[in-house]
Amino acid sequence: MKLIVQNKKARFEYQIVETFEAGIALRGTEVKSLREGRANLRDSYAVIRGEEIFLRGLHISPYSHTSDRELDPTRERRLLLHRAEISKLIGKVQEKGLTLVALKLFFNNKGIVKVDLALARGKRTHDKRHDMAERDAKRDVERAMKYKGRK
Repeated sequence: MKLIVQNKKARFEYQIVETFEAGIALRGTEVKSLREGRANLRDSYAVIRGEEIFLRGLHISPYSHTSDRELDPTRERRLLLHRAEISKLIGKVQEKGLTLVALKLFFNNKGIVKVDLALARGKRTHDKRHDMAERDAKRDVERAMKYKGRK
């Protein structure tokens, strides 16, 4: 697995309930652009329209060595999932407060572009503060253990 881009804010902003690996329908030179690492997942999320799931907010910059620049870098892209997974996601998203967020974009072992999609629930401000406090405490403990043996 070769990571292309990761949405670091997603784990801070959302509580991850479940993750899914989905293929993504790309056009033209978008794969070449992804191989250059020219993508941004920051505000990307998935929407359900009919019996299909689309990814919004994924920005793939145009490939640098082409004259064909007609593709919109922020267009909606269809996600490729099995019918059972789509049905499961439709049922879960209809629950109150759950949304689909893209966590990372990567090439699998066969060189195919995949998206890690998370079924997530938004965190409140006090949850975020609690997570930051836990992370700081863990870092302090690790730092203390590292320097414990030194004098």
